[in-house]
Order: sequence, then structure tokens, then C-alpha cells
Amino acid sequence: MSPYYLNDSCTPFIKNSSSSGQCTLGNSPSYAIAVSSTEDIQAGINFAREKNIRLIIKNTGHDYLGRSNGMGSLSLWTHNLKTMSFSNYSSPLYVGPAVKLGAGVQAYEVYGAANKQGLRVIGGLCPTVGLAGGYVSGGGHGLLMGKYGMAADNTLEFEVVTSDGEYKIASPTQNADLFWAMNGGGGGAYAIVVSQTTRAHRDGAVAGGYLSFNNTNDEVFWAAMTSWQEQHFALQAVQDLTTEWNMNNGQLTILLTLPDGQTDTINTILNPFVTRLQALNITYSNFTSYEPDFLAHHLRYTPGAPYGTHTTNDVVGSRFIPGSAVKDHLPDLIEKMRSIASLPNADFQINGIVGNVSHARVGNTPSTNAVFPSWRDSLYALVLDVYWDPVSPLSELQVLQDQMLDNQNMFKDLSPGSGSYVNEAVATNPEWKEDYFGINYGRLLEVKRKYDPTHLLYGPASVGSDFWRVESDGRLCVANQTMF
Repeated sequence: MSPYYLNDSCTPFIKNSSSSGQCTLGNSPSYAIAVSSTEDIQAGINFAREKNIRLIIKNTGHDYLGRSNGMGSLSLWTHNLKTMSFSNYSSPLYVGPAVKLGAGVQAYEVYGAANKQGLRVIGGLCPTVGLAGGYVSGGGHGLLMGKYGMAADNTLEFEVVTSDGEYKIASPTQNADLFWAMNGGGGGAYAIVVSQTTRAHRDGAVAGGYLSFNNTNDEVFWAAMTSWQEQHFALQAVQDLTTEWNMNNGQLTILLTLPDGQTDTINTILNPFVTRLQALNITYSNFTSYEPDFLAHHLRYTPGAPYGTHTTNDVVGSRFIPGSAVKDHLPDLIEKMRSIASLPNADFQINGIVGNVSHARVGNTPSTNAVFPSWRDSLYALVLDVYWDPVSPLSELQVLQDQMLDNQNMFKDLSPGSGSYVNEAVATNPEWKEDYFGINYGRLLEVKRKYDPTHLLYGPASVGSDFWRVESDGRLCVANQTMF
């Protein structure tokens, strides 16, 4: 969750807290409904609408944009909607295995249950993310995206409640415009998810690869990073492959996932880079794995799952990197990364997500869903994050938030029009419409106006959010009458 929106109004680290020893709710909702049914959602929506109360939707709380917080609000907490059922789904557009997920079902729960059925389901690397809410509504990347596309490419239908309290099905044949928007158009803006039905895929062996090395000589380390960037074109060309890498000023780690593939292919992919590391006299760790199924692969590379990973609240930003940035402007790209990794007093992490999810590869069209177009044609998604120490004063958090926006924007000259991934972005970006929604924004706003005409559903940097102005006491006041 974004520490920027949590603030420190009730922190155990009293010494440096801006609350001066007082515990207040701050940006946390004043009331919450622990949702256990569709009727609970309907009752909460109707109450908030009729009483003119700010409404917040929260699933697991994995949210960097502050959409699941709101001072003085009523929160609909859908985390306990844990139903899960597998079926042989049949529709005009898809026939095959599927799983229906309650809004609160988390990735590790799906992975385990699907494994028992001999299936695999696309989800995030972080095992505690809820798959049916903001994750898929933002698009949803993960270790299987190179094989099956984004999470939003796999959705078959949603059960939702709209802001008028009505229960609806959203699918390619029912409320198709709502279905389109909720698959990639940003979470918490159009309707409240009760459940998502998504494709499940036959499981099988997964080949994996891991490589890491430390920075023992700065010039040599960044020479290796330059070579790694050049390798991305080859990574994109390998069918079914997903690559995720992470680096800071001290280390680079790389994880490759190849469903239904072989370790020989992994070695072939990495060999040119390994040869370069050897030429640079870099000591590295490198191994491959061959697991019988996706769950085993995921557990191998996610130590301590489900609770031992991603336990901190980070400030996050992102930018899609086109092939031209690497092909034509590589020294500039490396210099920007180097400047971020070398920033004093903060350990900025730089991550890359590489997988071919083009429409040609996935087998759909731009009209299928609202996934940000740059997912389809960029070389990779660059994600930046930095940990904020809660012992630090709140003023330092503001500095980090501002710095993250600067870092996110640093890559704009190398990636004109490419934008950022809405689920891992900076909410205070004044150009959020262009950067997070792009050419889809106008159509998304039409869907918003149709299904939420009073703008009951609000979140920072969400479609239609500029209708409101947030006051210091958390109240939402009309800022733009033309939005009606």
C-alpha cells in the first residue's frame, strides 16, 4: 500500500511521528463494512449514495495510488469474498477450463487450488495480491504473461454492483462496454467487483532460470547493464517467455519463466549475456530449474510465500520503454538508470518486466479490453520503487514521493507517448490521464458516466477523478460541474 496515503497518523514509531503521540484515523476510513455477500455491497452503496458519504473500495489493500484509503469515508472491504469454483466454461468466444474467483481471493490461494485441478492461472509475482479487483482492472502482469497475455486478456466475465446498487454481469455479450473498461481501465472507477471468472490453463512443467551478480566495480557493473539492455530484443522474441529483473546500485538479479519449455532454451537465451559477463571478469551466480508445475516454480522463486515477500510499503513509479530507447538512445537510458540507482539517502530499485503480450501474440484486438496500448508494443515495462522507513518523519516521505515522480518523468524524452502502468505509478502526476490511460481515456470516461453518473466511485488518478476536489478533512467537493 502507498505509505503516502497511509501517512503516520497512528504509527508505533512515535518518536518521529507527525501525530506527536496521538493516534488518529488520518486517511483511514471512519467506518467499514466487512462484505460477505452481494447484498452487503448493495446496502453499503445505497447507504453511501443516499447519505452523501464518501465511499472507498478495499480488497487486499495492494494499492499504490491511494484508492483504498479515504479520510471520513465508508469502506466496503471485499477481502472476505473468498469463494472459488472451477468449471468447464462455454461461451461463443471461449470453451475450456475456467475459475470463478470471489473479489477477495488472493494469488497464492488461486495457485494452490488450481494446482490441485491440474491447472494454472495467471496472477502476480506477489502472492498476496487479490486477483479479481484492482489487479486485473489495471491489466495485471505476472510470470505467465508471456504465455497467456495479461490477466485482463484472460477475463471471461465479472459479477459487479454498480453505483445505483444494481447487480450486473459484465462480459463480451452483456454490458460489453463495462467489461471492456474493467479489464485494464483502472480499478474502483466503474463498478464494484463481486467476482471474476477467468480462463484457467492446463498445467505442466515450467523451465526457469536465475542469474545475479554484485556491483564490485561501478564502471564494469554498468557496462554489464548496458549489455543486458541489448539482450531485451532477444528476450521478446522467445515465445512464451517472461523475464523479470531487479537491480539497485549494488546488484542485478534476473528471473526467467518458460512454461512448457526446456532448460536448454533458458541456457541458450542467457548464453550471450553470460559470455559478456565473463569477458568483463564479473563473478556471477547462474542456474536453471525444471519444475513439474507452475506452483512449484512460483514457490521456488518466491521465498517465504505467501507471507514472507513484499511486506513493506513502497513508493512506486513506472514507464514503458520502447525498443527505440534501447536501439537508438542506450547511453542516455543507462545514464538515467545510473542516476536513479545512485541517489543518496534512498535505495531506489529498478525493475524490468519483459514479455510479448502483443495483440498478435495474445490473439485479441484493441477493442477486446482497455489494457494500456504500450503493454502491446513496448520493449519492456520499467518499474521503480523505493522503501520508506516508517521511523523517518513524514516530511521525508513527501520528498520521496516528489522524487519518484521526477524519476518516472525522467524517461519521457526517450519514450514519447508510451505512458506508465497505472497499478504501479505516482498518483500526484498532473499528466495522469495521458500517462496512465492514453487514447483510451475518452471512451473510459463515457463508460464511467454511464454506469456511475454521480461519480460515487472515486480514487486518485482514476477515470473521472477530476470531478472531485479533496478537502483537508477528506470531504469530496465538486470541482468540475461539466463532468455530469
